[in-house]
Amino acid sequence: MRYRTLGDSGLLVSVVGLGCNNFGGRLDLDRTRAVVDAAIDMGVTLLDTADIYGDSELKVGRALHGRRDQVVLATKFGFVSEIGTDPRIDGRPAHVREACEGSLRRLEVDHIDVYYLHRVDPSVPIEDTVGAMADLVRQGKIRHLGLSEVSPETLRRAYRVHPIAAVQTEYSLFSRDPEDELFPTLTELGVALVAYSPLGRGFLGGRFRTLDDLAPDDWRRGNPRFQGGNFERNVALADRVRDMAATKGCTPAQLALAWLLTRDNVVPIPGTSNVERLAENVGASAVQLTRDELDEIDRRSPKGAVAGERYHASGAALLNG
Repeated sequence: MRYRTLGDSGLLVSVVGLGCNNFGGRLDLDRTRAVVDAAIDMGVTLLDTADIYGDSELKVGRALHGRRDQVVLATKFGFVSEIGTDPRIDGRPAHVREACEGSLRRLEVDHIDVYYLHRVDPSVPIEDTVGAMADLVRQGKIRHLGLSEVSPETLRRAYRVHPIAAVQTEYSLFSRDPEDELFPTLTELGVALVAYSPLGRGFLGGRFRTLDDLAPDDWRRGNPRFQGGNFERNVALADRVRDMAATKGCTPAQLALAWLLTRDNVVPIPGTSNVERLAENVGASAVQLTRDELDEIDRRSPKGAVAGERYHASGAALLNG
């Protein structure tokens, strides 16, 4: 495993983290503990969860008993789910404090290393939300602040209130929008990019060939990139990466992650519920790509080639807040 600093925060993390969304409601505690233990043993130090990920926080907290000081623990707040209604965003200072206390309790820790606003609440000035988060830093309940799916201007406004360690956004060979406007702002301010869905929702891992390979209740079936002709086009695009990986002597997932790791200050957090897949993802840290290979990857999977939007309209409305 290699390590890099999360922006200018001074926080050292493994170059490949672990997304913990899959633990919520999908794995029992024993399997969660097995994955978390294996990740730490392999050198993974960045664990990322959220209060909206079912019971993920509870399971991660219990899995970390005796190992808390070996990880950088990140979680997120902002989504509020009420029975019978769609999740909404709450960025009010009162909710910031309430959500943090809830996460601390579920995780069974006395502080959170990186605390993210999951999405921006358009009804609350970002200065108010981040100001409340900064108060939690002063109280010792959180160490560093993060934002997710924010625009460059919102990031600048937030940073004027308190330094931001990381911005979390979707970033992969299939989703390269951050390169256009966000990257220059991140570099200017010394903020890291933590990349979720770094394997393009699974396309780049070569995990499926047809929609029948997905479980009937898999939420991706409703994602635009998995619908209509988009699915077949995206599988064909991923196949080009798979063919190059075979030539390189690594797996498609390792090639896609290694491509991300050539970007300064980017830390991918692939999620998995499988120790073998975890080991595969971690192995990406040993894959080195030459300039010619990077050019070839761009030819095989050029920017903007993916078919379909990242989210449907309701989800897309919460992006770039």
